[in-house]
Amino acid sequence: MLYLLQNTIASSIRPMRQSLRIVRATLNSAANPFINTELHKSNLAWLDVIEQLSGAHLKPEWGIHEIEVNGGAVEIEDEIVLKRTYCQLVHFKKVATKLHQPKLLIVAPYSGHFATLLRGTVEAMLPEHDVYITDWLDCKNIPTNQDRFNLNDFIDYLIDFLHFLGPKTHVLAVCQPTVAALATTAIMSDWGDRCQPCSLTLIAGPIDTRVNPTKVNEFAKSHDLEWFEKNLIQPVPPPFLGMGRRVYPGFLQLNSFMAMNSDRHAISIDAMHEALVRGNEEEAHRRKAFYDEYLSVMDLTEEFYLQTIKEVFQEHSLSQGKMMSRWHQVDTKHIRKSYLMVIEGEEDDICSVGQTRAAFDITPNLPEKHKRYELIQGVGHYGTFNGAVFRRTIAPMITQFIQDADQHHEVTVLPSQVTTTGDQS
Repeated sequence: MLYLLQNTIASSIRPMRQSLRIVRATLNSAANPFINTELHKSNLAWLDVIEQLSGAHLKPEWGIHEIEVNGGAVEIEDEIVLKRTYCQLVHFKKVATKLHQPKLLIVAPYSGHFATLLRGTVEAMLPEHDVYITDWLDCKNIPTNQDRFNLNDFIDYLIDFLHFLGPKTHVLAVCQPTVAALATTAIMSDWGDRCQPCSLTLIAGPIDTRVNPTKVNEFAKSHDLEWFEKNLIQPVPPPFLGMGRRVYPGFLQLNSFMAMNSDRHAISIDAMHEALVRGNEEEAHRRKAFYDEYLSVMDLTEEFYLQTIKEVFQEHSLSQGKMMSRWHQVDTKHIRKSYLMVIEGEEDDICSVGQTRAAFDITPNLPEKHKRYELIQGVGHYGTFNGAVFRRTIAPMITQFIQDADQHHEVTVLPSQVTTTGDQS
């Protein structure tokens, strides 16, 4: 019902947007006596803001065409190198270069937003790394006769991608997938898999939400799984290819995030309006680009969403050593060789301080010299993986960490086997 209502509202907005264009043309008429006044500029700016926020926001393009490497411009092409039902592995290929850089797999959240929300993360890491990213697909466009997808499948996908990329691959997981990334590392470590992550960087993720619980965590704990299924899971309506599929709609998550930070968004929208009035095109474009990205949402499968609520936010399975994936017990004590970095934001109101750092507590067999922790002062959740602080401060920290891990984990071919040299425990 909610999905149909949302579609109806979206359809009804189209005539309104056409009306806005007519109003704009009228205001710009030479017959308008207020055309050169501040009131006229303000009204036009509000029309632009309303049109920007009310439009259809489709999956954005990556739009990364060139970066600077060692003082020179390098052309970038994003190409799909591996495709699965719910995800495609995207490689940001440096064209016409022979750079030998550490392989970095960025694990984007499978959440209400597309992986392009991490565009800034990708851009900041590209100069020093050979970057790949998990580009999750919107399940409302996946027919119901395809495979289902849950948290176990997420872990399977990561293992699949790491086998594709091969040994000495570094992993960076942002927010929600930190749990799956740590679980993947534990499973592959248990196997003695030579493709286990060389290093694992966890940014602002819910490894143990019992630590300094946020409003989000308290909400998840205060409702049973049946409540989430009954109130938040919706069938996809026609004409989408996935019609009939039961999903957690992206627009519901977006509404929740907007409500949580309503004051910040009100300030941001007002700043967009002021930039348009002043003719500050650069500032206005920056804020418009943010909302183009932020308002582009995708749906999650019912089974993934409900399993994540249960395992991560209600039962804390990974942090308590009770998590199972397929037939494997996910035992993080098996992690002995990978390097582990944790980054948290001091002002994060989604994954509070200590929730990600809990990864150190459940990896007792990982040498202390393999671990690094960074608490970024004055930064909220979004700032831990995007924005000016990330570019200037956090990305160089990660780069240095990866370089250190890369130097100490040389893959050596012996006469009868392949082993990983470096710190053994």
